[in-house]
Amino acid sequence: MQIVFNEISAAELSRLPTQVQFQLLEAMNIQPADLEGDTLSKRYGVLTRGQGNLYRCRAGEHRIYFSVNEGNIRVHRVLHANTLADFLFRSNLKTSEDDELSKSKNFWKLIDEGKSTLKVW
Repeated sequence: MQIVFNEISAAELSRLPTQVQFQLLEAMNIQPADLEGDTLSKRYGVLTRGQGNLYRCRAGEHRIYFSVNEGNIRVHRVLHANTLADFLFRSNLKTSEDDELSKSKNFWKLIDEGKSTLKVW
């Protein structure tokens, strides 16, 4: 199992202090056995799009959005929590964060920005 970053998520992570980077990766703490069954859905927020899932790991003031593809963790974005809070406030969302983000074209545009820029670390 590898953790794969796109250029955007790698840049977002690298701008953070080293200690925060370690805290974020430690918060994910995904083991190969976690990729089977619904373990990830129980531990993390889940946003559904089509037939795929995007997981949200909350780690302090940051959120890591990732998916699982061919046994690898693909990190799409690393965002400060206030970024999402501002987004939710501006959008006047009334239901759960995961449900509303799943429906938002703007959120998926943010996630899709880095799909073609994957890097293996």
